[in-house]
Amino acid sequence: MDCNGTGGCESGCYKEENESTNGALPSVTNNPFSNLCLKCKSSEIIAGAVNGGNNMKLCGECFRGNLYGKFKFAVTANAMISPSDNVLVAFSGGTSSRVALQFVHEMQVKSQKNFDASRDRSLPVFGVGVAFVNESAFHRSPSIELDKEIEAMKLIVDELSPPTKAFHVIPIESICSSNSNSARDNLNELLSVVSDKTGKEDLLIQLRMLSLQKTALENRYTKLVLGSCTSRIACHVIASTVKGQGYSLAADIQYVDARLEIPVVYPLRDCTLQELNMLCKLDSLKTLELYNGSRAGINGLISSFVKLLQEENPSRECTIVRTAAKLSPFHFNKIPEEADDCNLQLASQRRRKKFNLKSNELLPPKSYCPICSSPLDKNSISSFTFENTHTSHESFGSKCCSSCQFQILPKETLQMEHFYSLLPQSITDRAKDGYCHNQRSIREQIQDCLLSDNEDGT
Repeated sequence: MDCNGTGGCESGCYKEENESTNGALPSVTNNPFSNLCLKCKSSEIIAGAVNGGNNMKLCGECFRGNLYGKFKFAVTANAMISPSDNVLVAFSGGTSSRVALQFVHEMQVKSQKNFDASRDRSLPVFGVGVAFVNESAFHRSPSIELDKEIEAMKLIVDELSPPTKAFHVIPIESICSSNSNSARDNLNELLSVVSDKTGKEDLLIQLRMLSLQKTALENRYTKLVLGSCTSRIACHVIASTVKGQGYSLAADIQYVDARLEIPVVYPLRDCTLQELNMLCKLDSLKTLELYNGSRAGINGLISSFVKLLQEENPSRECTIVRTAAKLSPFHFNKIPEEADDCNLQLASQRRRKKFNLKSNELLPPKSYCPICSSPLDKNSISSFTFENTHTSHESFGSKCCSSCQFQILPKETLQMEHFYSLLPQSITDRAKDGYCHNQRSIREQIQDCLLSDNEDGT
């Protein structure tokens, strides 16, 4: 073994190199093994490969395997996808959603191969659908260009090998009304009432989620897959803190969010945008940027701030998310167990990461914000909320979180009345449910186990 030419050694192992370089130590780049992958030690490394914000000397194949391993571990450890599921992948055409679609597809293909090879075929293959939310009603994109981009998206989905996947194009205005013409007008009128740029952008995000939920329910999907990565979640952590949403922050940064009717899962939570961009480049995954305008208000400032931090220290985004992850999750931050899938539960529990919830974490929040679905602590809920079961524009504001009250809701009474009349029915229904929402939801889940009035329990 050589001595690396250090410590005054007189063995002469670096004599020739020192003579050729006038006594200087040889450069590391001259070492033929310095460009080899640290994992497989057989292929050359790729420039710019990162892992969790740190530069990694990995070849393309090992880098891809490492990234897919993060995705697969998140899925299996949190029971995101089971064989009986029918998942809907939200696809915007961007880098994150493109990688999420690709990885879900590869997982489905492997499940199909295992199903075909098994004798008993006891575990079915989960279904996959793809959804794109068309926001042209708000962004005013040229219809010809948009049609081309949507056609390109459909081609991306069709080119994925079998099993086939349904492709849904969801006009975001459809959440406001069933009539397309009036729905477009209602959406623009609703957003025009919101004067704050940050509030307008946050409201649009919630309308996008409601549109995905509506499509998932109508087409019998059981899970909604979003491609939110570490970089986006890091921005959300700081933005939520600035907006005063600290209490509900823990709910938004977990792997699973089952607050709404269709559970939402985030399998790319541990992957940075830099990693995903590198993978798209390596695998030649086509991406599209339909609505790539700069973000406004607080969200735009936070994005620029986090980007600057990332340039100074590549691990900053991961540090932000890991720090925020120390917050205790809520009871809905795990996949709800279904009584009719006992065999699948036993199979998944062998590899599933358990949530070590304390007794106080098992208690559901008393109420949610009807706009952003943020859980509300008891100090944020007005006594007027409990006294009034009937919801009007006057009582609606008292049932919203402080962030929505400040950034989204109009201050003047007439504008508030007009704003309330334009809200989608799904939002106003949440406000009407109010305090009893969780209790009714829990009762519905255990309805089959309850005794009827004419049963004596014997």
